[in-house]
Amino acid sequence: MGLDDRKLAVLRAIVEDYVSTQEPVGSKALVERHQLGVSPATVRNDMAVLEEEGYIRQPHTSAGRVPTDRGYRLFVDRLSRVKPLSPAERRAIERFLVGAVDLDDVVHRTVRLLAQLTRQVAVVQYPSLARSSVRHLELVPISTTRLMLVMIADTGRVEQRLVELPGPVPADDVTDLRRLVNEKLAGARLSDTPPLVQALVEEASPELRPAMTTLSTVLLETLVERHEERIALAGTANLTRGGLLDFQGSLRPILEALEEEVVLLKLIGETEPSTTRVLIGDENEFDNLRAASVVSTGYGPGATIVGGLGVLGPTRMDYPGNIAMVRAVARYVGELLAQN
Repeated sequence: MGLDDRKLAVLRAIVEDYVSTQEPVGSKALVERHQLGVSPATVRNDMAVLEEEGYIRQPHTSAGRVPTDRGYRLFVDRLSRVKPLSPAERRAIERFLVGAVDLDDVVHRTVRLLAQLTRQVAVVQYPSLARSSVRHLELVPISTTRLMLVMIADTGRVEQRLVELPGPVPADDVTDLRRLVNEKLAGARLSDTPPLVQALVEEASPELRPAMTTLSTVLLETLVERHEERIALAGTANLTRGGLLDFQGSLRPILEALEEEVVLLKLIGETEPSTTRVLIGDENEFDNLRAASVVSTGYGPGATIVGGLGVLGPTRMDYPGNIAMVRAVARYVGELLAQN
């Protein structure tokens, strides 16, 4: 059965009051606090329907009502307005992110900022190598038989590997190797590099081929095979005041889930471009997170998504505010990466 506008207004009022007061909400309080334009008796009838339909529940007799996961889901799906950011919040985001010196700094500033602004647990995925392109490859001679390979991605991510050469290589040959790998690979998406690396070996002159063969093995490992994803986390202390204890009696299951990078990547790393995903309670596929909600989105330069970021907290969270914060921070990080 579809709910009419008045019942949706009552549900919205219950969600907003429960989020702000953390107390079950009664019909009398709703009438006093919200301009619903109807009598307490009508509100009670509407609440009875909402309860019957599974959108709200009574935690114990003679108490008011609290939203269920289904109620939160309907509230989020019908959000007509995401809470606008105040000028102070916008300035805070800009100021906090603008001084970042490198990618690590951007990620760590972002995750701390999100945790502070939302008072939830914040999670930021480093730009994924699988979605990045090569900006530049540097070869730094350490000795005549050793090079340091430094790969800089277009997202600012830097990977370093040591290359043990099969024999001594003169400085001029190192210069030639550097020129050849950059001519072939600079600007290429990492996922497209294997045939290009293979071609480097085939096209190398006889005197460069032994060194290029060794270098190509390390290049393939660096560019293609070693796609370990990295995650930054902040604000776990926010869990203690978030109300998650009410359901679990213990924070341990949630803390254990947060230690699993695979879990975190699944929660925030699979978001489609320009969409904000909200997972509420039982919609989480991980049992340990059934008392939590997750708001996440993708970020990246321009229309390219290179990673995900989001917040995790109790189902009783400020969805309009958190959705706005997650979107705004993602937009600022994308602009920063585009400037690099």
